[in-house]
Amino acid sequence: MATMNVVEEKAALDAQQFHWELMFSKNREMFGAAPSRAAIEAVKIFRRNNCRKILELGSGQGRDTFNFAHSGFNVTAMDYSETASKAIRSRAGALGVAHAVRAICRDVRQPMPFDDASFDACFSHMLFCMALRDEEIERIAAEVCRVLRPGGIHVYTVRHTGDAHYKAGVHHGEDIYEMGKFIVHFFSRKKVQDLAGGYEVLEIDEFEEGALPRKLFRVTMQKKD
Repeated sequence: MATMNVVEEKAALDAQQFHWELMFSKNREMFGAAPSRAAIEAVKIFRRNNCRKILELGSGQGRDTFNFAHSGFNVTAMDYSETASKAIRSRAGALGVAHAVRAICRDVRQPMPFDDASFDACFSHMLFCMALRDEEIERIAAEVCRVLRPGGIHVYTVRHTGDAHYKAGVHHGEDIYEMGKFIVHFFSRKKVQDLAGGYEVLEIDEFEEGALPRKLFRVTMQKKD
């Protein structure tokens, strides 16, 4: 297993934004058009909890965004790729859901441009296991908590430490590893619990996705009143 020095690590982590921008530019449907299994389950969870206004983080090209919109939710989709955000805005009109979808380009590491208690729920599929340090993930989780209403629902997925790629490739510190130019932050159950400040953890579901297969947690939390 290769290692990098601090300067090399920072450069590699910062380069991920450009890498994703390039990937989305080359592939109009990088992850396909069908919604993720996690988003399909999130629809059920949001309906049970009377959620209507959804924040999606790391929305990519919108496969889950449009699933939420077609399911009757209003969605604010945020991604740090302008190419991906433009694709969502373009397709929203073509699919007849422009009234229910707002796509914005923003680095999730920055404070979110929303008032307190602006949303009923937040969803992200593998956003937290991107090239983010523990302290950055903690800040993002705290920002999500801030913009959720009391009793709001936070559903997120992450690859966990039982995944075949855990401890493979180049190590970037913490539980972060790079394989084929993609950097992944792997989660333990302890890390999930550490991010639960201000929330009640309702469920930690283990599931698999893709051909490897990737092994993930789907975490459902509810903001405390």
